[in-house]
Amino acid sequence: MSLTGKVFLITGATKGIGAAVTRLVISQGASVVLSYQSDKSGAESFVSSLELPEDSRRKRVLAIQADASSLPDIDRLVTAAVTQFGHIDVVMPNAGTMSMLDLEHVTPESYDTHFNLNTKGPLFLVQKSVPYMPPGSRVIFVSTGVTSLSSVMPGYLLYAATKAAVEQFTRVLSKDLGRKGISVNCVAPGPCGTELFYRGKTQEVLDMISNQSPFRRVGTPEEVAGVVAFLAVKESSWVSGQVIGVNGANMV
Repeated sequence: MSLTGKVFLITGATKGIGAAVTRLVISQGASVVLSYQSDKSGAESFVSSLELPEDSRRKRVLAIQADASSLPDIDRLVTAAVTQFGHIDVVMPNAGTMSMLDLEHVTPESYDTHFNLNTKGPLFLVQKSVPYMPPGSRVIFVSTGVTSLSSVMPGYLLYAATKAAVEQFTRVLSKDLGRKGISVNCVAPGPCGTELFYRGKTQEVLDMISNQSPFRRVGTPEEVAGVVAFLAVKESSWVSGQVIGVNGANMV
């Protein structure tokens, strides 16, 4: 299976799952337009760390500062991708935020922050990208195993709600965009060792979460990236409208 010649547009691509996906698809021959929120030096360091000759790196990797919740920035990001590569084959709205806030501590500001980045941004990134996506292209959303839990910690209130919307985007858009030959799927990682996952959790909570899997650990970004790469290759063309759990039997 190969991704040679494919163009990926990935938001939040310099850390965590986004970074792991970028590294993997680059190794399989893809080009990547990646966005980062604000850390220019960190983004430059990440791009420099990619295992590519310098001339190939300049041709195949484009890093753009963009707020993935901002509609003008989304327009600018898509324009940059099309200007550089002419089209987009895979859109992965990966940038997200998660704060542990129960009902008592939710504010209008925290509500807007979560829904703008986790829900509005992904939808409009796809909307703006679709005119430049040929038949056979892919949309790959990112959700979370939290949406499948029958007993969920109250602090996941906003995060779980935003990702539940993303899962419905996946199902509905698979019917809409399928008419254009575009497959739409979603990966839903379980607990995964990223900075976003560790944020705001005590060691006691982390140990409890690890022990929920029969493997007695959390997943890695690289394990999620492997599923994303599969969804992007031609061999997965008949998979669409699916939310795929990547969770080590944490949720079954």
